[in-house]
Amino acid sequence: MTAAPPRVLVAGIGNLFLGDDGFGVETVRRLAAQPLPPGTELADIGVRGVHLAYRMLDGYDTAVLVDAVPGDGPPGTVRLIEPATGPAAGQVAVDGHHMTPDAVLALLDHLAETTGGARPRRVLVVGCVPADLDEGIGLSAPVEAAVDAAVRLLTTLLSEATPTPPEPAGGPAART
Repeated sequence: MTAAPPRVLVAGIGNLFLGDDGFGVETVRRLAAQPLPPGTELADIGVRGVHLAYRMLDGYDTAVLVDAVPGDGPPGTVRLIEPATGPAAGQVAVDGHHMTPDAVLALLDHLAETTGGARPRRVLVVGCVPADLDEGIGLSAPVEAAVDAAVRLLTTLLSEATPTPPEPAGGPAART
């Protein structure tokens, strides 16, 4: 009997109507065209942070959140972050349309504690420093250029998290 491959969730977070805030959603859209390892699930979460926190309780080994994040460096800088987790990680503040990865993880920890759900063993954030978060559709030039770098980083992370060969693009890996 063959063991099931590790389950990995890659979730694109962001609002397509706020410029570079759509980074996570666009990155996951482009990642969907790549061959993915078995057990990999992609999700366009958009602004549904509460939904993401509940979904992360579904027994994933690894969850990777992809989002525009503030930080040092010029716009378009891609960062890999392994956030602190646990009760001290943050306050639970639920705003269904403005949940940052920190807020999602704080809610996840609260839900795991109160429901007994299984939170992922490892949570990562692939973030990009935004240039423009004003109303408007489309990424700024530096963030648009960073999407391909983020897809390459995600491909590497997925190959490390799931040691089995990838399935062809459009294969049975779930995409929602």
